[in-house]
Amino acid sequence: MRWRPPCKAATTQRHRSAEMNIPGAVLKQRALTILWPAFLMAGVLEMLVFVVVDPGDLHWFGGEALNWSNQAVYTVTFLIFWAVIATAGALTALLGEPEEINAAAAERPR
Repeated sequence: MRWRPPCKAATTQRHRSAEMNIPGAVLKQRALTILWPAFLMAGVLEMLVFVVVDPGDLHWFGGEALNWSNQAVYTVTFLIFWAVIATAGALTALLGEPEEINAAAAERPR
C-alpha cells in the first residue's frame, strides 16, 4: 500500500455553514453565545443565594415584608441575575472586538 496525501477537505479550514450567510444568523449566534452561559450562571447564582437567604424573610428595604410566594421570588431574582450577567457578557463581547466596532463606525454615513 503506498502513501497518499490527505484529502483536501481534511487539510483546509472549515468554512462557515450556509446558515451564516443569512443576515440575522450572526446576530442570533452572538446572542446565544452571550445568553446561554448567562442563563447557566444565573441558575448557579440563584442556588448559591437561596442556600443562605430564605425568600420568606425578604423585606422592602427594611420596611414591610415582601408578600410574594417563594416561586415568585425565585423567578424574579433569577430573571434579574440573568439580565445582569447577560449585560456583563454583552459588554465584554462588545469591548472585546474593537476592530469590528471601528469598521462598522467607519462604514456609517456621517
